[in-house]
Parts: sequence; C-alpha cells; structure tokens
Amino acid sequence: MFFFVKKSYQKHPFHLVDPSPWPFFASLAAFSCTISAVLYFHFFIYGKFFLFLSFLFLFLIMFVWWRDVTREANFEGHHTGLVQQGLRYGILLFIVSEIFFFVAFFWAFFHNSISPSIELGSIWPPKGIYVLNPWEIPFLNTLILLLSGCTVTWCHHALISNLRSQVILSLILTIILAIFFTLLQGFEYKMADFRLSDGIYGCTFYLATGFHGFHVLIGTISLIICLLRFFNSQLTQQHHFGFESSAWYWHFVDVVWLFLFVSIYWWGGI
Repeated sequence: MFFFVKKSYQKHPFHLVDPSPWPFFASLAAFSCTISAVLYFHFFIYGKFFLFLSFLFLFLIMFVWWRDVTREANFEGHHTGLVQQGLRYGILLFIVSEIFFFVAFFWAFFHNSISPSIELGSIWPPKGIYVLNPWEIPFLNTLILLLSGCTVTWCHHALISNLRSQVILSLILTIILAIFFTLLQGFEYKMADFRLSDGIYGCTFYLATGFHGFHVLIGTISLIICLLRFFNSQLTQQHHFGFESSAWYWHFVDVVWLFLFVSIYWWGGI
C-alpha cells in the first residue's frame, strides 16, 4: 500500500489570498459614508451623526484589513518578489485613478475661468470674490510640501542603506512638515473671505484644495503608521513596500499641489 503525503510548501511565487470579509464590509462602509454625506449636505438632523459612525466603521475595517495584510507580509511570508511587483502595479494604478479624480476639478476650474459666462459677469475671478494672495500662505505651503518631498526621499534612501537613525529623523521631519501644512491650510480657510457656497469660484476652490488637504491627511496617517512599523522592525532593507507606496503617494500629493498653486492660486487669481 502506498501512502501519498501532501506537501505543505508553496509551489508558486503568487499569493492566493484567503477568503476575507473585509472587502465586503469596506464597500458597505464606503456606501454608508456616501449616503450619510448626502443626508448631511441636505441638513438631515442626524446626518452628521451617521457620517461620523460611517467613517468610524470604515477606519476600523481599514485597520483590521491592513493588519491582515501586514501579517501576510511579515509572519506568513506570502509577499514574495513577484507579489511585491504586483502590489507596485496596484499602487501605480491607484495613483493614476487619483490623477483623473483631480483632473475633474481642474477641468471645472479652467472651463469656467477661461470662458466665464454672462452670469459671472464675463470676468474671472467673479465680481465680489477677493482671492487669496498666492505669495503668502500658499507659497509657504508650497515650500513646506517640496521640503517634505525631499525628507521622504531621504528616508527612502536611508532605509535602503539600513541607516536606522536617519530613517527615524527624516520620517519624523516629514510628518511634522505634513502636520504644519494642514494647520496652515486650515488657517487659510478661516481667513478667506469666500466660502464653498460662493458660486463656482468658491465651489471649485474648496473642492480642489479641500480634497488635496484630505489626501495630505491620509498620507500623513500612512507615514505615521510606517514610523510605528519601523519601530516594530516590520520595515526592513529588503521588505518595505508599505513605506515605498506611502512615499509614492506623498510625491503624488506634492505634484498635485504644484498644479493647484500655479493654476488656482496664481493664474486663477490674476
């Protein structure tokens, strides 16, 4: 009688993920965020409460989902070289989708600014809109983001060279610069003379810069998580795709801000 013993080693470099409930629950949470936001915009009495719960639910799902991905990479050894290459393609496609997301806002801005309608008085900026001085807070924020791009690149090279102290220093500097940028943008919104409801200019300005600020916030959280993972020795010289994707995302945020500064703050305010 012959006994066939099933071998447990992996015969291919690909990663076939285990069944997970988190994609389904994440889609439900994202749908709930959308519905809650619509209710909040239409002044539904419990809209703000439902929006808060939806975002809290989404963040909890993100935490447990990414926790599972971290376990797959660090403890189960599923993130082979070929798997990491696929993840790089995935984050590149995600950044491309984000580019087209911002293209819509730039399209709306240039469509109305290049050929303002009669309702706008055929002028741009519209009458009654006092635009922000691009050489004050916007220019300072530009310098801050460019400097943060340099520090995150420094961190990447230090991580590849296994220079632990430089990784910690450069990553902390990047996080501080990101927080400083967000605080300055909040102060800019508070000091602006126009609001989201002030016609097409206020709408396009706050949507474009506001969503960029939201992306900066997401990037900052991602960099903070990378710092914590580095302290726990989860990012190494050979395996650090989590930080690499965050660095690519941060450079994307920098480039979008340069377009925002030139088109909306400088050219759009002339």
